[in-house]
Amino acid sequence: MSMILFVLHDGEKLQEVLNAWEETGISGVTILFSTGIGRIRESQALREDLPIMPSLEDFYPSPESLGRTIFTITGDESLVEKIIRATESVVGDLHEPKRGILVVLPTSVIHGMRKSTGR
Repeated sequence: MSMILFVLHDGEKLQEVLNAWEETGISGVTILFSTGIGRIRESQALREDLPIMPSLEDFYPSPESLGRTIFTITGDESLVEKIIRATESVVGDLHEPKRGILVVLPTSVIHGMRKSTGR
């Protein structure tokens, strides 16, 4: 079994990536809002977009500015390459900057996941 984890830098492409993954046969995907140290450091810089009387909410990034981390687990190893190709069909070459980071991790023990074909 493998866990496929993808950190998507452009949140606007989330639905396209999910559709591409579904077309490969993956049905269960978990999605998390995420950010990296680069975005954190950028937000700590002097900001000119704050109102004169900011509220606490003004200091938090909007969900649109965050990346998305999506992951799934599959027992069908033939899906791994399909998911990588499907992801690149949406975001482009993952070796290019700001496309995202995709990692495939071997998974030996899983509790709480229902058994089904392709997962």
